[in-house]
Amino acid sequence: MTQLVASEKHLLGTKGMTAQEITSILDRAAYWEQYPVKLSNHLQGRFVANMFFENSTRTRFSFEVAEKRLGAEVLNFAAAVSSVQKGESIYDTVKTLESMGIDAGVIRMKPNGLLAELAQKIKVPLINAGDGNNEHPTQALLDLYTMRKQFGDLRGLNVSIIGDVRHSRVARSNLWALQAVGAKVSFCAPESMQAPELAAHAPYIKMDEAVKADVVMMLRVQLERHEESVFKSTEEYREAYGLTVKREATMASHAIIMHPAPINRDVEIDDVLVECGRSKIFEQMSHGVPIRMAVIERALN
Repeated sequence: MTQLVASEKHLLGTKGMTAQEITSILDRAAYWEQYPVKLSNHLQGRFVANMFFENSTRTRFSFEVAEKRLGAEVLNFAAAVSSVQKGESIYDTVKTLESMGIDAGVIRMKPNGLLAELAQKIKVPLINAGDGNNEHPTQALLDLYTMRKQFGDLRGLNVSIIGDVRHSRVARSNLWALQAVGAKVSFCAPESMQAPELAAHAPYIKMDEAVKADVVMMLRVQLERHEESVFKSTEEYREAYGLTVKREATMASHAIIMHPAPINRDVEIDDVLVECGRSKIFEQMSHGVPIRMAVIERALN
């Protein structure tokens, strides 16, 4: 069952989305990327609140650029300077903004599962900008958009997702979205960073095999979140699971490097590879704006 439910406008995750739904968003993003004028009045008079209960750079600012390019009025909410500091719940905060007349909300939060509950109670469309280690749907959509621009067809594409899968909402959203459009997904991670519940959906493979994929997607290392990490240092992690120059040399000539960022240079990926010819990392970031324009437009139209 698709998670575009309730008002038919919420985007809570990619799990359950159909290939048709995903393709329609990618197609609309392609339109907005080619749109000749930076500003439109497409959503003039509509109010969108960016509600970030967790820190963000790329996601928050690309949503804001997307909203302003569409002509929407943008309200930026920061938990650090709000009544959340007085003990107000996330639900009461969102309900307050809904009561004030917002037309849609973009929301990032730490708790898993809470967003789905909010969506049942909030009438305005909610767009998930990342919730805990559950999902980050617009990141996955911009990743697929990047892959489609590079390869044309996503069906049959081999994608390796390497790193801290256990704590990665990006890995989960990419898994569901890529499988929906017919791509093949594999994970690569040390045992302490694996998500056992995902093993039934995609295999865990060794690093030497993972770097042979069409798309090598590195994840940010979160060693600080592992109480029993087998690695004593970031240098040890790099040697075992980092995309080093030596490993990059074994990649297929057509293969690309991706990373959702923020990047730990010289940990999960060597510094010189971040902006090398096959890297699409900053191109991914640029695609965040048209993808989020398409998602916001879909929510409000």
